[in-house]
Amino acid sequence: MEDKMNIPLTAAELSALWTQYMNDTLATCVNRYFLENVEDEEVRPIIEWTIDTAKENVSLLLDIFRKENFPIPIGFSDQDVNVTAQNLFSDTYKLMYLRHLSIIALGAGGSALGLATREDTVSFFKRVLEKAVHLQDLTRNLMLKQGTYVKPPVLSLPDKVEFVETKQYLAGFFGKKRSLTSVEVTHLFYNVQTNAIGKALITGFAQTAESKEIKDFFKRGKEIAQKHIDIFGTFLHDEDLPVPMSWDATISDSTEKIFSDKLLMFHIMAMIASGVGFYGAAMAASPRRDLGLKYATLIPEISLYLEEGASLMIQHGWMEEPPQANDRDQLIEK
Repeated sequence: MEDKMNIPLTAAELSALWTQYMNDTLATCVNRYFLENVEDEEVRPIIEWTIDTAKENVSLLLDIFRKENFPIPIGFSDQDVNVTAQNLFSDTYKLMYLRHLSIIALGAGGSALGLATREDTVSFFKRVLEKAVHLQDLTRNLMLKQGTYVKPPVLSLPDKVEFVETKQYLAGFFGKKRSLTSVEVTHLFYNVQTNAIGKALITGFAQTAESKEIKDFFKRGKEIAQKHIDIFGTFLHDEDLPVPMSWDATISDSTEKIFSDKLLMFHIMAMIASGVGFYGAAMAASPRRDLGLKYATLIPEISLYLEEGASLMIQHGWMEEPPQANDRDQLIEK
């Protein structure tokens, strides 16, 4: 019988563990800076808990890497953060940021757990999911208490169960359009909110980045985010539904360097990559043609922006390679 602890790590496990290490070292840097600037004593313990969790994850990951003789990723460290820099983000934004990252962690952790094979990696990603749920609870409960939680729209309950009777249900360009479904509303709401959080973050990063080239890249990202907010917001407005608030006013006027440009780029690229996934899920769940096509046209736009960012990271030597399959042709040529 095969020893479940001695089987090699699969590609799914390698990629998930590597990504988790990169994200947890980044989270440690970001939240250490948050901790130095937080004023709200109810937000402080949540940030402290997040730092402790990220550090514990890194320790567990290092144990797995060393046991497998896997090269330890560089990730991010004290060199990538100036914790004494002026405050850039309000405490309300810090809380919303952590809530948003918990949602991303729930999705990534669930996928990683679903593809994990070994007992140690299954156990690790169960822990990641449990911590993400707990962070979600901590942030949601405090935001509800403080009156800063932005709820999705409330819809009237249906009187009875109904089935689609005509193909007009799919229409979106000509003739009368049906009302948005609750699923479509949910995706629109979340994608507006995600872009609003990302726009505020990328604005702060543009203010504090060192390189003009990186600043210009972030400025274009800010414009793309606002364009997408306007597009998705219009769909909600047309249904007389509320649009999530902007977070721009929660960013201060500080221009002091906080994070290395390498960390800034990795962070924004990771958030945009998760956004592509959200758009894909929204497109698949939006049968109304005009809405589905809109997602289909926006995904290439942000994919090209991601490609531009990847080129910048490669140019500056900042893109750390994830584990890769063997290049058999190259091995044959040796």
